[in-house]
Amino acid sequence: MEHRSLRVSREDPFTVVTLMRPEKRNALSEEVLSELRETLVQVGESPARGVILAAEGPVFSAGHDFGDMAGRDLDAMRRLLSLCSEVMQSIQRMPQPVCAQVEGLATAAGCQLVASCDLAVAGESVRFAVPGGRGGWFCTTPGVALARAVSRKRALEMLLTGDPIDARTAAEWGLVNRVVPDTAVAQETRNLISLATRGSAASKALGKRAFYQQVDLPLAAAYAEAGEAMAQASQTDDAREGMAAFLEKRKPRFGDR
Repeated sequence: MEHRSLRVSREDPFTVVTLMRPEKRNALSEEVLSELRETLVQVGESPARGVILAAEGPVFSAGHDFGDMAGRDLDAMRRLLSLCSEVMQSIQRMPQPVCAQVEGLATAAGCQLVASCDLAVAGESVRFAVPGGRGGWFCTTPGVALARAVSRKRALEMLLTGDPIDARTAAEWGLVNRVVPDTAVAQETRNLISLATRGSAASKALGKRAFYQQVDLPLAAAYAEAGEAMAQASQTDDAREGMAAFLEKRKPRFGDR
């Protein structure tokens, strides 16, 4: 896959997708979002066991590209925001675990991108913000992902004040999993994605899908959704192999996909 705004590389068994427009602060223009959507769909259909989302330069992503937005009429703005929403949701629809490798500032839709990933590792110097609260255009769509990563009170504090939080605060609030020295972010990201992709890839894919289907449901509905998903998953080859291996006290042999 060749793109102007992204680099896609294989680090078997993982795929690394890197935003590579540092001169534009990796802003999410329509072109970047279109390339990212296409890439995520293709990687989701690939044999990769996990995905790392990274960025070049001192800014992970500054969010939407205002130069690309200025002058758009209502219909054009709707199309752009719909495209952005599709990208964020595609991350959670992918069968593989996706881990953000956050090095540098992540603001507005850039913060939304981190919040949309299954996992995230950040460097100590990283800052996160949804700055619309200090300006004239509230960060409403970034708030969707943010409110699903941190508590409502924390999300509203970020959204209403527009002030940045540091990486340690982001970890305490649940926006990222781990904070490490800036020089160790890439390695720790790979450590975490390696841990998150152990075992059956098929089981992981079913489990990830079920997690996002149940997580925002009322309790009884969530148990019904998760129970049915788990019952159906029990009939897969890898589930049966895992049970047999446990009973036979041997290492399981799972399928590749």
